[in-house]
Amino acid sequence: METVLLDDGNFDERDEAFGLAVRMYSGDIAQLLLNRGADAGRCRPDELLPLRDAVDSGSPALVEALLGLRIRDRYPASELMEVRALALRWLETGVETELRRRTDSQDAVVRTRVQDDEYYSVGEFTLGRMTVRDGHGAILTRLEELLGLRSSFEDLMERALLHTDRDHAAWGYATIHLANRRDQAFWTAAADLRTHPDPLHRLFGAEVLRLTHLFDDSDEDAFAGPALEIFTDWSTYEPDLAVLTEVLVALGQHAEPRADAALLPYASHPDAQVRGVVAQGFGTWSEAPAFSNDVRGALLTLLTDTDTAVRRNACLTIGEGTDRDPVLTEAIAALLDDTDRQVQVAAVHGLALHQDGRCVAAARRLGPPQPGFLTEEHYLDAAWHYAWRHDGQ
Repeated sequence: METVLLDDGNFDERDEAFGLAVRMYSGDIAQLLLNRGADAGRCRPDELLPLRDAVDSGSPALVEALLGLRIRDRYPASELMEVRALALRWLETGVETELRRRTDSQDAVVRTRVQDDEYYSVGEFTLGRMTVRDGHGAILTRLEELLGLRSSFEDLMERALLHTDRDHAAWGYATIHLANRRDQAFWTAAADLRTHPDPLHRLFGAEVLRLTHLFDDSDEDAFAGPALEIFTDWSTYEPDLAVLTEVLVALGQHAEPRADAALLPYASHPDAQVRGVVAQGFGTWSEAPAFSNDVRGALLTLLTDTDTAVRRNACLTIGEGTDRDPVLTEAIAALLDDTDRQVQVAAVHGLALHQDGRCVAAARRLGPPQPGFLTEEHYLDAAWHYAWRHDGQ
């Protein structure tokens, strides 16, 4: 059924499915259908869920589906203000307390963690026959953005830090909103958090700083220099593993030899996630024709790491880099016999980019693309493009 709905020729069925998904409170399915071409504007208002009910549900994905560009103008500012007040009431009261008020039940609340959309998860609370998700903080942030209301840094941070899990929608909506504002006062507030005693506050600040630079596509790129200075220094003393990892991810997003130099001490870190971030961050945005000797040596060591993700990341970094040193090419080729398929796929991809014909036979051995962390079709296609170019010569 999903294949039929997502087929290019079934736009009418896709639009109907979108309306059904919204009415069934399936925000994730509604978002998928929108991404695959469903047109919310073709649905009459009575075929969709009222925006108030979507806000009540606590699902940011469901609310987002109803606030898409094609139907956003159906909701006047007065209605958006009303549902903003509703989201704020849920947030201030708390999901469990509001559930008990509405159900008048003192039974135990069942709480689970659910995926709300492709990127974010939320908590889901069930009491009797009523189920509500705890994404009201994210919903509030989105509504305020549409209304042009300027939330304070402290309010947005508080909404995020109600949830200790970074993949919660409230956290993601807050950090992205702050980053997109590119406000100097917000930048300073985030930077000041690096000395906060609570690691969760430091993590929030690091993510806001990283995303502010990452999303800055202006010609001035005003945050690049300050971000590099902050993260280079921060990496030398951060004790918390999660915060350190975020800092190192940020360094890997700078096309600067200083960033590589700051990453190098962590190439042999005891934590595999840290080593994986370092392997991914080395030189990937650099325009230099070759890795430095120190970076090349570190990457060659990381290619033999005991952790699969570290080997895969190092392989992708070398493969997609501009350094075509034969020693690096041979090191990638050695991973064609790796015990992990994802590493083998990365090796095929790297060899194809290094114009090494061994990629074609290795891709044939791997067979059709399979689901996994990597989008295998994209990475294996590099081998087929190589074969096509050379067969035509």
